[in-house]
Amino acid sequence: MINVTKSYLGKKTKFLGYVDSIYASGWLTNQGPLVAELEERLRDYLGVRNIILTNNGTLALQIAYRALNLAGSAITTPFSFVATTSSLKWEGIRPIFADIDEASWNLDPSAIEARIDTDTQAIVATHVFGNACDVEGIAQIAERHRLKVIYDGAHAFSVRYKDRSVLNWGDISTLSFHATKLFHTIEGGAIVTNDDALAARIRLLCNFGIVDTDIIDGIGINAKLNEFAAAMGLCILDDIALILEQREEIARRYETQLGDHFDLQQQQHHSQRNHSYFPIALASESQLLRCRAALNAQGINPRRYFYPSLDTLGYLQPQSPQTRSRALSRRVLCLPIYPGLPRHVQNTVIQTLLMENAGRSEPITERFWPQVNTAGWMDDRLPLPDPESKRIC
Repeated sequence: MINVTKSYLGKKTKFLGYVDSIYASGWLTNQGPLVAELEERLRDYLGVRNIILTNNGTLALQIAYRALNLAGSAITTPFSFVATTSSLKWEGIRPIFADIDEASWNLDPSAIEARIDTDTQAIVATHVFGNACDVEGIAQIAERHRLKVIYDGAHAFSVRYKDRSVLNWGDISTLSFHATKLFHTIEGGAIVTNDDALAARIRLLCNFGIVDTDIIDGIGINAKLNEFAAAMGLCILDDIALILEQREEIARRYETQLGDHFDLQQQQHHSQRNHSYFPIALASESQLLRCRAALNAQGINPRRYFYPSLDTLGYLQPQSPQTRSRALSRRVLCLPIYPGLPRHVQNTVIQTLLMENAGRSEPITERFWPQVNTAGWMDDRLPLPDPESKRIC
């Protein structure tokens, strides 16, 4: 089965070299040398002031709320992965949903103010599919109402807005380095902030509040990244330019072939994308289900991201219906995109979608691509994922 993504593993020899260094030092966790090296390299690559690695992206969000001493309620988006909202609820913060912008699919700044309650302390927005939010519009609202801003940047690795990392916006941005992400540490995440004092507090929260062996300064939890995970991150960071290049090439081909037939997410002005996903919006949920079934029959497994709209979840009721998010969530399907995706597989995805959209029963391959390279299409500049590795969707 061809899934919506396939984890990139980098060069095995390089990874094993890092593993040898771990065995030599015996240092497995607790801010080891590879974690320190990865933090430094990511700080330079992303262009941020402080980055603190964590063992997953959900804990990164929870620690962000704790570090900012949030309580009461927070305005957030209903069109995101469930962790954006469940992390708020888990920390005792009441999610209040504001609707999304129909073009960008991100939290709509014009919908936020009407949803602010007397106990609202923050805005939690997601850069959906790596598309930058209207960060300036959100900043203006936050300043006017004295709200903190947290960005769920799980999809936003390397995304730039006005020629600097979008992660520099807000009080805190978080990242996910789960195996499904374009940059990953198998499991992992990170917290980014420009506030040095806040960064120091976050580090304490990630390590039980321990200052040193004799001092514990308040409550904390274990959110530390281990050395083996950091080793994977270092291997992948070496190849990040080629990973992004190949994703862009696949995305451009999808856009060229499908852009006139399906609704695509509109890119935020002044921003650069990372092509972490390729979502399309079909005309209706019934068409989505037909297309998904047709692709499944070809051995291809697209995914419904994000469904259902989070304002419909039972444990978050009562909520005001967010009609744009609910409508969009029933129509969005994410297509396979990852380094090493064979050209003929992408051809099949495109052909199947166009056939279903046009109501055709005969293949239309020759009309769109007379020369199909069934042997695959990526060159050997970037090692493909190990074919024996488990595919994660």
